[in-house]
Amino acid sequence: MTGVMTTESQAIMARARQLFPGGVNSPVRAFGGVGGEPFVVQRGEGPYIWDADGNRYIDYVLSWGPLVLGHAAPVVLDALHDVMQRGTSFGIPTGLEVQLAELIVQRMPHIEMLRFTSSGTEAAMSIARVARAATGRDAILKFDGCYHGHADSFLVKAGSGVATLNLPNSPGVPAVLAALTYTAPFNDLEAVRAVAMQVPLAAILIEPIIGNAGFIEPLPGFLAGLRQIADETGALLVFDEVMTGFRIAYGGAVERFGVTPDLTAFGKVIGGGLPVAAYGGRRDLMQQVAPSGSVYQAGTLSGNPLAMAGGLATLTSLTPELHAIISRRTSTLVQGLRDVMQKADVPFSASSAGSMWGFFFHPGPVTNFAEARQSDVPLFNRFFHAARERGVYLAPSAFEAAFMSAAHGDDVITDTLERLSDAIRVAKS
Repeated sequence: MTGVMTTESQAIMARARQLFPGGVNSPVRAFGGVGGEPFVVQRGEGPYIWDADGNRYIDYVLSWGPLVLGHAAPVVLDALHDVMQRGTSFGIPTGLEVQLAELIVQRMPHIEMLRFTSSGTEAAMSIARVARAATGRDAILKFDGCYHGHADSFLVKAGSGVATLNLPNSPGVPAVLAALTYTAPFNDLEAVRAVAMQVPLAAILIEPIIGNAGFIEPLPGFLAGLRQIADETGALLVFDEVMTGFRIAYGGAVERFGVTPDLTAFGKVIGGGLPVAAYGGRRDLMQQVAPSGSVYQAGTLSGNPLAMAGGLATLTSLTPELHAIISRRTSTLVQGLRDVMQKADVPFSASSAGSMWGFFFHPGPVTNFAEARQSDVPLFNRFFHAARERGVYLAPSAFEAAFMSAAHGDDVITDTLERLSDAIRVAKS
């Protein structure tokens, strides 16, 4: 492995920069948060990806979360091959949509009715519309550093690429619309209550565990407190589980925390690497969506057979037993990282939930986005590049969570820790 872009990747990225803004089709892929040039991926298998020049990396980004079974999981590929022979899209109902929806509801019983979309942004945007229609209110409260896609209402103090690029808000969002989005620090119930008592909120929207400002967990009682505030003020409580769903627990945030939202957005894992998301919740709320009700939302490729087949294969394979195995390995990796960083004598905090994990170069605890920003970002950037040079691919931003898959066996974890131990030695110097 070398830290220098090699010829094939350079050539492809040169062409890409003539065609795409920044040479990419999603901002964080440009490595703007860590510096340097992105590599170009050629293929993936199990826990590994290979770039266009044949270099292999242990991958902990996993397409930003969907690949809980690893790259090119045979069960997913077989399902896609089988369905593809019968057609890729119809624009009319198929049995696969019903099967995947039944499987999701089985694991998340609070989802009484749902609607598939093609992206998490669509799901979150649609939930906001339903919440506003159901309550007759316009204002929404979100949390600093949480990311709910790139719809106009959510690009206020957002996480993910917005945080990576240090953008407080996005140009192009009308001020009158941005004014309807209120924000509060994560884990601060008093700040939430102060807003909710003064402003009639349609929804309190939250990532149950923040994954788009690094990995930040809720303090005990925080989510339950939000449920209480929503009930007291007439707001709907909305969980954005696009990232956490079927990762932080077999049944998602409700299983892990025992707090039930009114509406939920989810995605990533439910497509097994195909473009898919969904939103759902209480039947009385979802029946307001057209054609049952008058809240309009549509999508030509929503529920397409390939995405449904990928999701069915993934969720069927992700049994409680397999989920427990991946969770154990995730804990092993995180504890190993703590040990590595302690030996290296660097400020460090790390945590995990199920197969989702993350870390900060910060002594911790990190309980909100403001504290996350106090972490040593320059050290992270050096560590990222040193890890990449040693064949470990982490998210190219200090403010993104990481993921584990079923393909990351104990031997891969041991190998990872050895490589990262050397990476932090170099990053420190």
